Amino acid sequence: MKKILFILTSLLLFTLTLFAENKSRTFEVTYDFDIKYDTKNYPVKLWNPIPFDSSYQNIKMLTFDGNYDNFNINKNNSADATILYAQWQKENKPKKLHITLRIETKDRLVPLDVISKASAKNLPLPDAVKPFIKATAHLPTDGIVKELSDRITQNKTDRFEKVKAIYYWCTSHTFRDSKVKGCGVGDVHKMVTQKEVDDAFANGYYGGKCTDLSSLFVALVRAAGIPAREVFGIRLGKSHFSKALGKSDDKGFATITSWQHCRAEYFIPGVGWIPADPADITKLELVEKLKHNDPRVKELNNKYLHSWEMNWVGFNHGRDFVLSPKPTQYPINMLGYPYAEVEDDVLDYYEPKSFSYQITSQEIFK
Repeated sequence: MKKILFILTSLLLFTLTLFAENKSRTFEVTYDFDIKYDTKNYPVKLWNPIPFDSSYQNIKMLTFDGNYDNFNINKNNSADATILYAQWQKENKPKKLHITLRIETKDRLVPLDVISKASAKNLPLPDAVKPFIKATAHLPTDGIVKELSDRITQNKTDRFEKVKAIYYWCTSHTFRDSKVKGCGVGDVHKMVTQKEVDDAFANGYYGGKCTDLSSLFVALVRAAGIPAREVFGIRLGKSHFSKALGKSDDKGFATITSWQHCRAEYFIPGVGWIPADPADITKLELVEKLKHNDPRVKELNNKYLHSWEMNWVGFNHGRDFVLSPKPTQYPINMLGYPYAEVEDDVLDYYEPKSFSYQITSQEIFK
């Protein structure tokens, strides 16, 4: 009997230790810029997004160096986005910048019963979140989008019930389109083009990448009068659910240059901002070649209504805003990638090899 108790105790201690180890994860992320252009003498202005601090992600270290002529870290924009700005004069010299970030993350989950109980109280919206109900240049909340939102949430009065209806409609009426460049542009005007709401509701099947699909969800939720927003960020390493959602080598290293990923949040008074990720459902389906009714898809679909796996870090929520210092081209649609200009020419951040930059991540195991 003592031997059995010892084994059970040992297993319990192992389980508790494993849980504690998985409670948080730490990643060291590096950016290496060596900015190229097709002339010898050229000036460069670079704006690079820096992650925000929150209860589920904490910036433990930020260092940078390079041969820039001027720099600052600022939040001088309407999106409250933190940006590292660097500038090089018009000279025939390499334009180099190295950034190192150490980031601690914790998986983020809001229990469904907590959300439901708060939503049932129908508390008033705080003024601070009301801007996230409004339309933007890429997020319409009227016309066919409003009609579609009303159709999806028909006969529902509870905020969370409306969000659930929109979320599950989105994940069953969207697909990941591998032909779309980068994360997509998230232009809902160009996604929902049907003239009849019943056609959109029954037959709409919208393709895109993560920004497109998250933006569709956000626009429909806003059209229902509920605050919602995109969260632009980047995957950092291995997912414990699927390699489709992040991977690394055996030592926790990954080259993440093209791993930018857009998620979403919605706001329920009494709870706050709640995580969601409708776009990753479509990625799981595509990469693992699964149907929407597959048990693994159903599992992730239910999880990502109210949680995020934090092998990812968020940068900002900005849409259609002006960077600081003001660039030649503005407003910027979003800032999930490095953004740079050579005079009035925008460098293609979807082509990091020609830009050029590389981003890597090393998970630090405790």
